[in-house]
Amino acid sequence: MQISMPPPQIYVEKTLAIIKPDIVDKEEEIQDIILRSGFTIVQRRKLHLSPEHCSNFYVEQYGKMFFPNLTAYMSSGPLVAMILARHKAISYWKELLGPSNTLVAKETHPDSLRAIYGTDDLRNALHGSNDFAAAEREIRFMFPEVIIEPIPVLQAAKDYLNLYVTPTLLKGLTALCKEKPADPFIWLADWLLKNNPNKPKLCHNPTAEEL
Repeated sequence: MQISMPPPQIYVEKTLAIIKPDIVDKEEEIQDIILRSGFTIVQRRKLHLSPEHCSNFYVEQYGKMFFPNLTAYMSSGPLVAMILARHKAISYWKELLGPSNTLVAKETHPDSLRAIYGTDDLRNALHGSNDFAAAEREIRFMFPEVIIEPIPVLQAAKDYLNLYVTPTLLKGLTALCKEKPADPFIWLADWLLKNNPNKPKLCHNPTAEEL
């Protein structure tokens, strides 16, 4: 009986990052930190949100005392939105950001981005999605044309590995044992590149620059 599975894909967790208006001039410096921290910047755009758009983005904060100041701050100038990807992207980005209150971050996480670039409890320099559901919603808000693929878990993940990964990997490891190369890691990497039955189709997505 043939197992019906969707086409093979590589699933990587994504999160939304925002460089807020008052530190947009530090964008290059912050992007360098992001890349050195193991993230891939999947997409990036620069835009200027209206107060109404900011209200919609921060809808979960509606009704709180700081809400008017927050929307005024976020609509005060251009910002940079980025989709970041890596293993456990959401939790790693939150860790790199530090506490949402800059004053707390400076005391408890002095090496965090908010401690370095933030100025007070409201102007905390950068944004990160709180969880997977928030990341999905926020990415769709800032990048409406992006498709966010589902992440397989539990049995679905096992089925995916058994069907698409294990057979090819076993062939490669068997060939490795027969060949006994001087550098087995490089040899296996080259073998997998040459014998990958699901070679990805590469397409060029230009970076969106908007003001």
